[in-house]
Amino acid sequence: MATANISACHAAVCAEYAIKINPHVSDVLEKTTDTECVTLELRGNHRLRCVQRLDDRDVLALSKCLRSSTCVTGLDVSYNNITDEGVGHLADLLQEDSSALTSLDLMFNDILTDGAEVLAQSLRCNSTLLSLRLSGNKIGNRGAMHLASMLQVNDSLKELELDACDLATQSVIAFAIALKSNRTLRSVDISRPLLFSHQEEWAVHFSEMLLLNSSLVELHLGKTGMTDTGMERLTEGLRLNRSLRYLDLRCNRVTRDGVRHLAETLKQNPTLEVIDLSSNRIEDEGAVHLSEAVAWPGCVLRELSVRSNNIRTDGLLSLAQAMTANTTLNHIYIWGNHLDEPVCQAFRDLIASGRLPPEQTDVSAYEVDGRVFLAEVFHTLRRRYHSDTSDTATDHADNPVSGSPPHDEESPRPVPLQPHTH
Repeated sequence: MATANISACHAAVCAEYAIKINPHVSDVLEKTTDTECVTLELRGNHRLRCVQRLDDRDVLALSKCLRSSTCVTGLDVSYNNITDEGVGHLADLLQEDSSALTSLDLMFNDILTDGAEVLAQSLRCNSTLLSLRLSGNKIGNRGAMHLASMLQVNDSLKELELDACDLATQSVIAFAIALKSNRTLRSVDISRPLLFSHQEEWAVHFSEMLLLNSSLVELHLGKTGMTDTGMERLTEGLRLNRSLRYLDLRCNRVTRDGVRHLAETLKQNPTLEVIDLSSNRIEDEGAVHLSEAVAWPGCVLRELSVRSNNIRTDGLLSLAQAMTANTTLNHIYIWGNHLDEPVCQAFRDLIASGRLPPEQTDVSAYEVDGRVFLAEVFHTLRRRYHSDTSDTATDHADNPVSGSPPHDEESPRPVPLQPHTH
């Protein structure tokens, strides 16, 4: 079905099933052009205007229309009011041999355990879907277990996002076990699980997984409560892994001791290119450990965030000096630390010399009465790696997926400079 006919099909389906036409859906379908690989953007949190959010009946109408469409390959229905019933309609679509969907974004809806189970069952036999985003849905431990089980048989899915889905230790470990044998998945996000054990057993399983897995490129472990012990366990597997490019460890409890293990790993691992350590507790000594790794011959780290880590002058200066010794690291984000004047001068020099491009850091230098200060600018570490690079990871974009901002952030934009408060 050409996309030009989807609008007419939608109207006909709504009439057949006595569904009141959603003006947001109708407007998007009417504006959709007749080209290949179309993504329908039906987000419920439109930035520029208020829209009527989709419910299960709207999803029913959409799924009926898309069964015969070969042009629509992406569906973004995030931030709507879709429940398990609506997911059932989408699962029916995914089981159709004619389904052309390669990406499905269901983030921040009202999907629970049963919806996750139905979706997992449909993906056991689906061979077209490459990306599934479920972040912000309370699928719980049991729903996540169904998805982990699905990964043991699905051989097409490349990206899976389950941030803030109420995963528990059992399901987190189940994902690690599934990834030991899965050879397809490239990106996994299990940030913000509900882990009540202080033993960090999950870190041991993920370490073992990294020893065996040779396909995972991107791993998000933010807000997992990881401590230095968990970091030590994780780096045991990471040291011998040769596929991972992006490691997200933001908002954990890692200190200088944990970073020391990570720094030793960076000296031996020839593939890690992006690390997010923002909002941890690494302080000066941790920054010095990282600096030694950055300056180490053969270190391939390209992008690093150490925002909000209580780093002072010695640690930040060591990072600045490391950047002069090794030109591979060309993105660094430091806001939220103690930016005293020597640090301000060092980073001003890096930016002025061209060593650190202004758009690849989150600070900008300015001078008042002969003193140098740094102001925050809204540039952030990219939140996705796999989706904006090829499998060979040879060409690196500086922005998130397809040039679009992450789902919970605004696009970087200039703001009036404000001095850092000492």
